[in-house]
Amino acid sequence: MRSPDGSAYDAFAARVVESGIVTDPWLDGAPRLRADPVVVTRALGRSLYRTAERVAEVYDEACRIVAASPDLCDSFFAISPYQKAMWLASEPLWHGIARADVFVTDEGLAITELNCDTPTGEAEAVVLNAIAAEGRDDVVDPTAGLEARFVAMVDAVATRTLGPGAPRVAGLVYPTELTEDLALVRLYRRWLEAAGWEVVLGSPYNLSSGPGGSALLFDTPISVMVRHYKTDWWGERVSVWTDEAIPDPQPLAGELTTVLSAMMERRLAVVNPIGAVLPQNKRMMAFMWEHLHRFSPGSQETIRRHVPITSRLEVLHVEQLLAEKDEWVLKSDYGAEGDEVVIGRLTGAEDWRRSIGLAREGRWIAQRYFAAEQTAEGHTVNYGVYLVGGEAAGIYARVQLGPTDDRAISAPMLVAR
Repeated sequence: MRSPDGSAYDAFAARVVESGIVTDPWLDGAPRLRADPVVVTRALGRSLYRTAERVAEVYDEACRIVAASPDLCDSFFAISPYQKAMWLASEPLWHGIARADVFVTDEGLAITELNCDTPTGEAEAVVLNAIAAEGRDDVVDPTAGLEARFVAMVDAVATRTLGPGAPRVAGLVYPTELTEDLALVRLYRRWLEAAGWEVVLGSPYNLSSGPGGSALLFDTPISVMVRHYKTDWWGERVSVWTDEAIPDPQPLAGELTTVLSAMMERRLAVVNPIGAVLPQNKRMMAFMWEHLHRFSPGSQETIRRHVPITSRLEVLHVEQLLAEKDEWVLKSDYGAEGDEVVIGRLTGAEDWRRSIGLAREGRWIAQRYFAAEQTAEGHTVNYGVYLVGGEAAGIYARVQLGPTDDRAISAPMLVAR
């Protein structure tokens, strides 16, 4: 990490900034990156890849199960009308690029989620890994091919949806009022422009309908919308806590209508598919366990081996949760980066009881706690395995004392030869 005078980290940070992609090496005055790489064996690297791919296959099977039984949208997932519209307009398509968060435990590899909606960290992974791998022939940068895989996926989705010869104009839609993901926006823009795409940047509020059912971003017709705006932000918004209210609960009805109409007219391809609204919902992991019998034998094995036991919060007895506080973690349906996560063993008994009581029904899961392997310094490593079209294509490492949240340190991730 940082030397006492700061010079070591300052030099590293300067190299990171030179990339032109990651320009914020500090967070609240403290380093948010580190120069020392996490190096894993080839065997562990292969296991991380296989686990992430198998989990993605389970998610795909789950989406097809729901597509065949649409009543599950209401009876199990309790998604809102606008969320249901997004899923039904896209089903069974849900995946382009995703990140599976994988941890090493004494009982094998375990996942905490598959972020298939707006996965992040690609910029840090690509830049840090490349710097750390320079001049070394004993390691491999697992993310070296991510650019080619991502661009090939966008090309494939565009061709499948629009046919060959469609204009190569991509609208990169993201929350322009937020700054934390600007590095990812810069990375995607660089990748797409290098592949010959014209790229237009904007937010959902800059979308409108054009001639013949096309979609415009500002005044430019776009053929592909690269979506980095969360699906749960497009629809109705209700707080996951019964004692709180969301100040802007209304859906982006007009903007969503523009997107869905252009999709239906086959004038617009969306990456990631807007159908990610369903598998991004953490109740999908509860579905895997509560409806285990619906899955193929191979998927059942993957669920048992790699997905912690998960249930919808409302179907568990409160007294059981109170008595087994240290064995459970509460997670909201669309919370991210440690937000809206309550870890029983790190929470006092009264706060735990209060959290259960205030959790809005239909919006939470309870998941079995697992202890991740720790480094000699007491850190845990969150291995974010990127998947493009279902195939592993890179790893992003975050290191932290305790559970992963927005204070985690991003580290280079290398695989030994």
